[in-house]
Amino acid sequence: MNARLLFTFAIFVFGSNCFSQTITVNKENRTIAVTVTDDADVVADIAKVTVGFTAYGADQNQLYAEATKTSNAIINALHASGIKTDGIESADQSLTELDENDKVRFSKGMRFRFAQSWHVTVPAPAAADTLHTAILAGANDSGGVQWKLSSDEAAEAAASDKALAHAQKIAERYAVGLKCKLGALVYASNQQPVRGIFGGMLNTESASVSASKVNLKPLAIAPEKITKSATVYAVFTIE
Repeated sequence: MNARLLFTFAIFVFGSNCFSQTITVNKENRTIAVTVTDDADVVADIAKVTVGFTAYGADQNQLYAEATKTSNAIINALHASGIKTDGIESADQSLTELDENDKVRFSKGMRFRFAQSWHVTVPAPAAADTLHTAILAGANDSGGVQWKLSSDEAAEAAASDKALAHAQKIAERYAVGLKCKLGALVYASNQQPVRGIFGGMLNTESASVSASKVNLKPLAIAPEKITKSATVYAVFTIE
């Protein structure tokens, strides 16, 4: 290699565990700069469970009275299971007149629809029991789960550490190719994009009806893994 030539080059590599890698070598200041993005997976420890119910009736006042009973029964059951008031948030509640195009319900004399739902925040292992408790109390429109971390710091730190270690390995490989020895890390910066994961809703319309006849057990629900990403830009000296 001609030592008199000043050169800077960038190489872009795509791998299974990183979004991109940019390697820059500068013979003037004898450094190698590497940009790497890596992921770290951490099992969620918080669950936000959506529970709710939908009811239909011929008379608005009667439907509202029945819905009030179901609403309080669900909340009382959640409280009895140990969930505190500050762990329950109202998400939606509505009493509406049915459209006459709903021919199936119109033929049964139904003219009104009531719906209500809540978001219940509990430790991840309690998600299944929370859903089970609500359904048995009448929550026939439930099942959405949003998995979260109580703190993002540990996951972000793990992703950053993984990316930095990956960057060092890449830099070492290129230093060997240049017949140089990799020196100390002189600069590093990182950024962690946040990504959320959401669960779908279950069709539980008949679950509360059959609960009195069958000894139902909670669903087998496992917390999802939350993926955090970190992009590290690291500069190493070469000797």
